[in-house]
Amino acid sequence: MRAKVRGNYTTALTKLLLENGFEIVQPSLTIKKRFGLLDDSAPPDIKIKDRYDLQGVRVLGTSDAVNAFQSILHSSFEDALTRKWHVSIDGIYNGKAIESDEDTVYVDIGCDVIGRLPKLESVIAKDKPLLVQVERKRIGAKQPILTMNLKIVGNYAILAQNSKVGVSLKIHDLNKRAELYALGKTLAPDGWGIIWRESSANQSRETLGNEIAKLFEKVKILNTKAAHADAPTLLIEGSCFMDVEFPWFSKRDLDKLRAFVAPTLDGHHFYKSCGGEVSATLEMAEKLLEKGQSKSEVEKSLKEQLLYKLPEEGSFVDVEHVKLSGIVFHLGEAIIESLSDERIKYSRIIRSDGFYDGLGVKKEAGDKAVSETKIGEWCITTNYISNNGEWKGTYINLNTPVEVYPKAIRYVDLEVDVCILPDGANKILDVEKLEEALEKGYISRKLFETVKEETKRVTKANAIQ
Repeated sequence: MRAKVRGNYTTALTKLLLENGFEIVQPSLTIKKRFGLLDDSAPPDIKIKDRYDLQGVRVLGTSDAVNAFQSILHSSFEDALTRKWHVSIDGIYNGKAIESDEDTVYVDIGCDVIGRLPKLESVIAKDKPLLVQVERKRIGAKQPILTMNLKIVGNYAILAQNSKVGVSLKIHDLNKRAELYALGKTLAPDGWGIIWRESSANQSRETLGNEIAKLFEKVKILNTKAAHADAPTLLIEGSCFMDVEFPWFSKRDLDKLRAFVAPTLDGHHFYKSCGGEVSATLEMAEKLLEKGQSKSEVEKSLKEQLLYKLPEEGSFVDVEHVKLSGIVFHLGEAIIESLSDERIKYSRIIRSDGFYDGLGVKKEAGDKAVSETKIGEWCITTNYISNNGEWKGTYINLNTPVEVYPKAIRYVDLEVDVCILPDGANKILDVEKLEEALEKGYISRKLFETVKEETKRVTKANAIQ
């Protein structure tokens, strides 16, 4: 299988993929130099690039390639999280219109997914089957964006319904553009236009002609399936999408992989995920490593330069509580009460009334939540205290180790909680949610077992004597 990798995690993931039998195609100049790779313009089976928040990568490719990469991640990194979108990108569905509003027709495409089709595209009767395609917009959203302007996507070309011939803007050679435009006019089947992709520039006329013939065969298959298939159902499979998150342990394992092929400071991928000035400072420090300065001296200098860019005691930070599904809950502003290389303690003031689930006590505005954890530990202990100093109970949240960013504290909630009640008894909550995450492929079997063992340890340590 072939992979194209870009972004902050490229060097580490390239090493990991090569070790597991993948070929790297379209490598950057840096990657070619580091790994001794040759130019290879072949189309990839999987594309990997940074997430917008730099906390992991976004993966797009064939189902087989994405599944293989997911298996590699789960076997290589204990806390890596993988979230597949159960919608086929560019997939063509026989959908069923179920309702509409002023701007949108809501279409059932199966697997409990309702897509959004712009009403301007067609006037559609309710319950009428219709051919729709998932667009590359809002990838990963609960309700995918649909279109009735169908495209059949290939390695070198795209057949576009009721369209003209087009050439990728990434092809800059004017002679090549003219050649592809003329070829497209001769090859385009009735009712379809051809859009030449960047990868077509280095291919022979024969190869491109064969591709168009194969794509048109898919059109014929689509028409046959659409005439006989019930709605809703998937007719033509597209690409598979997976969101990957790299928490505390994964970033450190990625550091180790990168260090085999390039000068790498401890915490490299954490600092890169900070972005901005922190990332830029890391890059300057690692250039000193490349020039032969000792690692200990460079690391000491880096920490001194970052001293005022990262939080310290008394700093206010946001608390990012990330669910296994990827949803981020912002728990509110917290003040860091103490911070060292070994421990962190922070507190929040509760702003509204409610109920502490699991503790069986009222939550009141003015309560104080005091959280503490060891650096690298799988849990956070939070004591809830009333505004008159009365202890209301304790939550021990199982989670990936806390990461302290310039303006936020971040961790991934692993669902299981151990509650210590006001009478000193304890109980375990939400184990079934962890089991569900394993079934969905969010977590590895190894992480599942780790959380179970940590839950036993925490429960035993806090048992009534």
